[in-house]
Amino acid sequence: MPDALSLLQQRHSVPSRQLGEPAPDEATLQALLEAAIRVPDHGKLVPFRLIRLQGEAKLRFGERLAAIAVHNHPGMSDAKLEKDRLRYTFAPLVMVVVARLHPDSKVPEIEQKLCAGNVAYNILLGAYALGLGAQWLTGWAAYDRDVAAILGLAAHEHVVGFVHLGTPQIEVPDRDRPALADLLTTWTP
Repeated sequence: MPDALSLLQQRHSVPSRQLGEPAPDEATLQALLEAAIRVPDHGKLVPFRLIRLQGEAKLRFGERLAAIAVHNHPGMSDAKLEKDRLRYTFAPLVMVVVARLHPDSKVPEIEQKLCAGNVAYNILLGAYALGLGAQWLTGWAAYDRDVAAILGLAAHEHVVGFVHLGTPQIEVPDRDRPALADLLTTWTP
């Protein structure tokens, strides 16, 4: 039994700045994404979709984000502006996981968002299983409607996260994890 759980016990994120080439090749990426979309989906709504940011598009996306940031915060420092401009350029591939909500469904929106979140987590887990590195990030851009417009999102769509993918450039130590004993209780009537 312990070997069956080792993938879950060992998975960790690799900081996006520590992800380099190569990105997964097209066949590996397709297999990873096909596995990642196999998530619990109450009502079979498929309340998610994916957007790929790769190559020069990552820098162009960052430049548009920087323009939005300057518009929203005219006094922003040059260092913060540059951070926004380059934020998506470190990892060779960034997958934008989008929650595509169905507001008229009987399925609560929180379940739909969790479904999309499971896709993001499956990408992380699958990347680790393949020997790749990944990090799920959000930041202000995930919640900004002007950024959503740049990505072509409809009003009922929201960014769940930007999953940065690549090859780890350093050995990343695991972080401290919470103790199960501090989190688990047993309910009794």
